[in-house]
Amino acid sequence: MQEQLRRGWTTGACATAATAAALYGLLHQKLLQDITINLPKIKNVTFALKKHQFTSEYGFASVIKDAGDDPDVTDGVEVCVDIRPMKKNHRHTPQFHAGAGVGVVTMGGLPIAIGEPAITPKPREMIIDNIKNIIGHDKNLAYDITISIPNGQEIAEKTWNKRLGIVGGLSILGTTGIVIPYSCSAWIHSIHRGIDVARANGFSYIGAATGKTSLAVLENDFHLPVEAIIDMGDFIGGMVKYLNKKPVNNVHIVGGIGKMAKCAQGAMDLHSRRSTLNQQKMINLLRDAGFQGAINQHLQNSGTAAQFYECAMEDNINIASLISQRVCQNLHAYCPQINFNITIIDRQGNILN
Repeated sequence: MQEQLRRGWTTGACATAATAAALYGLLHQKLLQDITINLPKIKNVTFALKKHQFTSEYGFASVIKDAGDDPDVTDGVEVCVDIRPMKKNHRHTPQFHAGAGVGVVTMGGLPIAIGEPAITPKPREMIIDNIKNIIGHDKNLAYDITISIPNGQEIAEKTWNKRLGIVGGLSILGTTGIVIPYSCSAWIHSIHRGIDVARANGFSYIGAATGKTSLAVLENDFHLPVEAIIDMGDFIGGMVKYLNKKPVNNVHIVGGIGKMAKCAQGAMDLHSRRSTLNQQKMINLLRDAGFQGAINQHLQNSGTAAQFYECAMEDNINIASLISQRVCQNLHAYCPQINFNITIIDRQGNILN
């Protein structure tokens, strides 16, 4: 029986907890070891505090993010919050600021204005709701809130932030505050935001990659700007479904022959755990392409797409071209308003079709 994976907390939930603790210290001048907050779908969640300090002028607290069993690059980061009353008390809502290691939005297309810290709307809402729970719902919320993450700028290099026009660090994210291990939703969310950014910045031609090698091909061989490239990973279906609602004129997909062969066979989730190569369909594809050679037992039982490609090349048939044509046909059926172009590569990034 498979052990149930442990859930974790988003950076938005951690920032909410740190804000609540920092504000409590400022108002009550009392040290805390932990803080209890409410999240959108769960109440009375307690977070341990890494740091907690205050004076009569400000409060500060930090929380270590626990992503549970999710392989998240932000697992273990320290989310820090400094809160202090606004000197000019003319606002009735908090003003959010990006401290060190938290990014700033520099491009349109995101649900945050250019120049604003990369703190998405739901974490802002969670923070404000928990402030109201501490001070009362009818009180002035004129606070300056600065969120920072030590080493956040370095960690952000491992995320999609640069492609989304977020510079200087990580984003504060999370719609529910809860991280579900190995969830596809975060990746698909980033695909959607990447499409939004590309559209908002006038790109009618975007690239989509299945991995790092594909990304490099789009940048170096086809010279697409990073702002027009979507790191779709295995989630071609999630990308195409969103493009059907938010279309662009042209989409250039670059991927390995194995993933593209599965897509040619109708798969829209290309992960090895969720779709497999159908050997008989690959054999039929070879036959349809005019293959005259013998197909040995090894290929029939366990052949990979790369092995089928090598077998076809021995008979001077470029099966990669046929695969790319069938992928285009499948995707065009989903999004007839979009022109799709498919480039198939090997593991070294060499173009096969």
